[in-house]
Amino acid sequence: MKPIKTTCPITKTAQLLSDTWTMLVVRALLEAGEPMRFCELERELPGISTRTLTLKLKKLEEEKILRRLSEGTYKATKKGEGLKIVERAMSRYGEKFL
Repeated sequence: MKPIKTTCPITKTAQLLSDTWTMLVVRALLEAGEPMRFCELERELPGISTRTLTLKLKKLEEEKILRRLSEGTYKATKKGEGLKIVERAMSRYGEKFL
């Protein structure tokens, strides 16, 4: 088997989505269809700690998956909205196999 290249699109995507909370935060924003405040995201994500959500939002902002608007809300960017494809595939897989 050949070694995995770090430039491989699958590797890059796996690294971006390498923890549970990333896709759950993105899904919450995408399903809302409108900007969400920190406290709204916290309510949508039972079990997430304030610290984890804070760090995750910063990371997703750095990756340009979401942006923080001037009124203190968060909104998915075009790059973030592109993850809808991944979210749908994960949902279908989970329904079928898990």
